[in-house]
Amino acid sequence: MIEIDGPFYRVSPPGFEMMIPRWEGYAPETAEQADETITLPDGSRRYATFMTLGVVSRIMDRWQETGESLNGRYFYCTDLIIIREPGFVSMIAAVQDVIASGDIEHACGLIPPEDEGDAD
Repeated sequence: MIEIDGPFYRVSPPGFEMMIPRWEGYAPETAEQADETITLPDGSRRYATFMTLGVVSRIMDRWQETGESLNGRYFYCTDLIIIREPGFVSMIAAVQDVIASGDIEHACGLIPPEDEGDAD
């Protein structure tokens, strides 16, 4: 279900496919954050960023020192799905659920088809 495809992990559970960059130090079992492109059976592609609560907390703590986002008083990220447990298994379960519930349209941004931007 998880295979290496160049600089990406290709994850292919039933009903969709995820492409996840292979960041140094991030393993499928322990990844606490990932950016993913999700391809649905109809060919449409969606984007999501996954983070655990711990990652969000560490970012906000760091921002207290750097002064970003009012010294870490808030955090935002487009297309964010927060997971309680690290790992691709948690991310897969979240995607399966947002697809089943119909919430994928709200949770994950739509990536336009590649040829749409080439209409010069």
